[in-house]
Amino acid sequence: MRLAIFDLDGTLVDRTSAFTDAIATLSDDHGFGPEIERWLLTELADQADRGDFERLRVAFPAISESADHLWRVYIDRMAASVRCRPAVLDSLAKLKEAGWSVGVAPNGASDIQRAKARATGLAELIDGIAASGDIDVRKPDPRLFELAAARCGTQLTPGDWMTGDNPETDIAGGYRAGLRAIWVRGRPWPDGLTTPHHAVDDVTDAIDYLLAHSSG
Repeated sequence: MRLAIFDLDGTLVDRTSAFTDAIATLSDDHGFGPEIERWLLTELADQADRGDFERLRVAFPAISESADHLWRVYIDRMAASVRCRPAVLDSLAKLKEAGWSVGVAPNGASDIQRAKARATGLAELIDGIAASGDIDVRKPDPRLFELAAARCGTQLTPGDWMTGDNPETDIAGGYRAGLRAIWVRGRPWPDGLTTPHHAVDDVTDAIDYLLAHSSG
């Protein structure tokens, strides 16, 4: 069985729009004014974890809610806002039907990444997920890709693939782990990085490519 590992945010799901909605809802729920909302939008733009809400309470001492409470609410709001397009779910189902094992290897806190997978229906199509928060190791470290393979009940072998939108963490990281790589375009390609095996504009195109090369 061949293994296809995917990034989550920006690849399988659109974190950006979900994030904006989640922060707006959280801020409204707690009566946070525009200054706190701007802080959250800025400080949590790339990713978030519980420690960010500790920093929030230091920056704004008038906040009475605990960091644990705010983190749980944020996870709930993100899970309620995040979407995975039906076309992506259908493509992953076809990949599995073709005999592929599907793994997900996102950077980020374990609880929120798994909440997104469950909320979008991805969890039903994923054989294994390894978030960086599981072992405090982040892409491009090869160990996260190795853990994703292990969670799928296998190990990394030649011919396995990594698909993601981030050139440094997903593509260069995939290369370091011995994987072939497909880049989902959306940001500039940095100078000096080895180019990906294939580049696409949408993750569904990446899955179509894998299906077309299943015997290769």
